[in-house]
Formats: sequence, C-alpha cells, structure tokens
Amino acid sequence: MATGVWKTVSLLAGGLSFFLTSCDLAPNYHRPHFIYPEGWAGKGIMGDAKPADAVVRGEWWKLFHDPQLDELEERLNVYNPDLQAAAEVFTQERDIARETESRLYPQLAGGAQMSRNKQSDGRLFLRRSNNTPIYESNVAYSGAATWEPDFWDAIRNQTHMQKNLAQAGAAEYALTRLSLQAELASNYMALRGIDAQLAVYDDSIRYFRTAVEITRLRQGGAIGAGLDVSRAENELYSAQAARSYLEATRQVQEHAIAVMVNMVPASFHIQPVKDFRLHFDTIRVKEGIPSTLLERRPDVAMSERQMAAAARAIGVSRAAFYPHITISATGGFEDAGFDLASISKAFWRVAVQAVEPLFTGGMRRAALQRAWSQYRERVDAYRATVLAAFQDVEDGLSQTALYHQERLQQHQAVDAALRTQAMTMALYTGGLTNYLDALVAQQDALKARLLEVQAQTRQLQSTVRLIRALGGGWSDRLLPDIKSIDPIGPLQYEGLHHARPAGEVPVGTPQKGSEIEPPVAERDLTGAAAVPAHP
Repeated sequence: MATGVWKTVSLLAGGLSFFLTSCDLAPNYHRPHFIYPEGWAGKGIMGDAKPADAVVRGEWWKLFHDPQLDELEERLNVYNPDLQAAAEVFTQERDIARETESRLYPQLAGGAQMSRNKQSDGRLFLRRSNNTPIYESNVAYSGAATWEPDFWDAIRNQTHMQKNLAQAGAAEYALTRLSLQAELASNYMALRGIDAQLAVYDDSIRYFRTAVEITRLRQGGAIGAGLDVSRAENELYSAQAARSYLEATRQVQEHAIAVMVNMVPASFHIQPVKDFRLHFDTIRVKEGIPSTLLERRPDVAMSERQMAAAARAIGVSRAAFYPHITISATGGFEDAGFDLASISKAFWRVAVQAVEPLFTGGMRRAALQRAWSQYRERVDAYRATVLAAFQDVEDGLSQTALYHQERLQQHQAVDAALRTQAMTMALYTGGLTNYLDALVAQQDALKARLLEVQAQTRQLQSTVRLIRALGGGWSDRLLPDIKSIDPIGPLQYEGLHHARPAGEVPVGTPQKGSEIEPPVAERDLTGAAAVPAHP
C-alpha cells in the first residue's frame, strides 16, 4: 500500500516538474552567426616588432612603449569618475534583476499586536452589572506567507531578461572603458604632437632670428635693402605668434587629460618633450581580419544581450494570457491576556486565488505585438552594430596604411625643403639671390616640418582607432555569466554597501587619489561608522 502511494506521489511530482519546465513561453533564442566578407581570413591583424600577440592581453597602450602613457592609462582605469559611474550603473542593473528574481520565493511576514483599552462609565447603553468589563486587553502575534507559482515562467523570463540587460550593462562598462582609454591615448599623442611642433617652431625661430641679424648686417653694409629686414622680422614675429597659439592649445589638451584621470587641471602637468619627432613604437598591421571580431567588440556584445532580453520579454507578454495564481496563508495566536500557548487561541487562513482576465480591450495582444516589434528592433540594431564594426575596422585599416605612406612621403618633402632653405640662404648671404627666395624657402621648410609631425600624429591616432575597432583585446568571454549576476544572496544581511564581484567590472571602486572629496559619506546599516564614498 505504502509503495503504491509513494509511486503515485513520485509520478505526480514528476508530472508537475515536467509541466513547470515545459511552460517556458519565450521563443527559442540562439546567438546569431554571420558570414564574414570575402578576404577576412581570420588571421591575426595586430602585429608588433616585439610580441605579435600583445594586443590580446588588454593593456594595448603598452605596445607604444611610453611610460607616461602607461601611468595615465592605469590611473584612468582606477579613478576616472565616468568609469566608476558606469560600474555603479551595472550594479544597479544587477539589483533590479535580484528584485525581479525575489518574486520566485515565498514572501514571509510577521507581526505582533498588543492593546489595552478602558471603557467609559458614561457610555451609551451601559449595562449595569458587576460583570461589565471596564478594561479590555488584546494580545496577538501572527505570520503570513504568499507565493506565486511561476507556472508560465513569467517571473523566470523577467528575471532572465533583467540578467541579460545586466550583462549588456557589463558590456557597456567595457565599451565605456575602451572608449576612454582610446580617447586618453589619442589626446596624449596629440599632446606629444604639439610638443614636437613646438620644438619645430623653436628651431625655426632660432633660424629666423639669425636671418634677421643677417639682413640687418647687410643693410648696415649698404648691400641689403630695408625691405629684406622687414620681411625677415615679419617671418620671425609670425612664427612666435603661431607658437603662442600652439602653446595655448597644448594647455587645453593637458587640462582635458587631467580631467580624464580625475585630477584638478591646475595641479596637473605633463613635462614637455623637446624633440622634433614622436618617439612611439610603430605597430604594423598584417593582412586579414580575425574571425573573432564580433566577440571582441563590447558594443556588439551589448547589442546581442539586449536582443536576448527582448526575446525573453516575448515570453513575459505571452504569460499574460494565462491564469495568475497566488497562494497565501495567515496564522497566529490571539488572546485577551497573555495566555497564547493554547491551541484554542490559534487562528489561521489558507487561500488560493486564480485570476484569468476575460476581456481587456486588446491590451494583452497589443503588449505581445509590441514585444515582438521590440525584438525585431533589437535584431535590426544588432545588424547595424555589426555593420558599423566592420566599417570601423575597414576605416582603421585604410587610415593606418595610407597615413603611414603619407608620413614617409612627407619626410622626403622635409628633406627637400631643408636643402632648399640652406641653399637659398647661402646664395642670399653671398649676394647671388634676393631675400624673397630665401623667405619662401624658409616658409616652405617650416610648413613641411609641421606637416610631417601632424602626419605622424594622425598615423598614431589612427592606430589607436584601429585597436579600439578591434575591441582592444576585450572578449565576450569576460562577460559575467547568468549565475554570477546576483549581487547578494537571498539571506544576506551584511556587506550590502557593494555587490559581489561579477565579471571584470570592479566593485567598490576606490576614491583614493582623487583631489575632489565626495560631498556625502556612506554609513553602514547601524549608522555607527562613516566611510569615504567608494571605499
């Protein structure tokens, strides 16, 4: 007999389990696969004279072998306020997912009540008897539980949707970090490019001063005209004015870098480098594109996770067509005194409620149609993101190759311009030509040297853009998995200031090293201790 009962219970439990697991109303979702364009052979794209696979490690800026840039990038990764804010947004998205998932658990509540009342002797309809109570007491304590069985996976799909959005938030954090890293590297290279241009101006100004002295000597010896002196002075003062403008541009660029590394611009300074050339290691580009490009781009991963969340939203909308079932129970003890141990003083209530909307004026069908439309929108957005990824890489490949060619050609132009400048000045000093020829040669030499520095700066910045287009060594394998999204446990009551670690997004980002103090300090749950924001 007992065996038959247990067999029946097992069958019922198995049937219920199968029923519950087979009611996922979300469509089957699979990560999309794309056919790569012809010629994208899947070979490594970034190469270096040193380690060819250095990009994969993530600290891609170290390929340029500039200690100052390394230091700035490390500081940005730790202290940049925009990056810290992006990490907090990810934590908030995890909390929303936890709030949604909490509905899968029974909701428990407890309460206690005690009251004592005195009646008035002058109240209406007072019955005069010795048994009339003047004082009344009531003591009760109770508990309540409610639970919503997720028969149609509405809550589970909502939970998965929020967790997918949290994963998209982690990808957005990686995208923000990569964008800031690339912007900082580009700004730093622009700063060093300005340093090189300032060095060119300094060298040219020294040359122009010498030219002014020569023209004055020739005028004093009655073998030169005053017009030559005026032309030489004009060239000198124009170069000095252009240098002052460039110096102001450098300071503005320096201030932008200071803000990116969370420093007050007034107390931040990068020592100028007085050199005509930019001393960054050249990164060569190989032929071919890695077949894992779409896995390396944070924006592609973010768009894909948003698409997965939209698929889960369809399941939530479908579940609205089925009955909404809630189970609740309440119980406790109540007495006029404190004798609550007796079973006779107990009370309880158990209820099951099932609600099936019969007519909503098309609300549920419209919601389902909207969910499908939003899913298709996310698919289209994903396709656009993928196409933009290929465009970014193609742009980077074209620019790095052609800017490198431009720099080599401009270097040849500089050599020719400097030779012309030297020859015309020698001819003018010997009285074999007029100063106008020497002046034109000086202007051409200065222009050519500035263009060479600008070409080298553009080449370096295009390399940074290409590295960014390739994801900067990031991979979607760094995204937190579904299980690690939960920021806290169901029974966790300590350590609530910061979420548990998940993926590569930092938790409790440090504020130390910032020159701006937070306006509000956090307190623990007891309010006994104050700690700096982001301890």
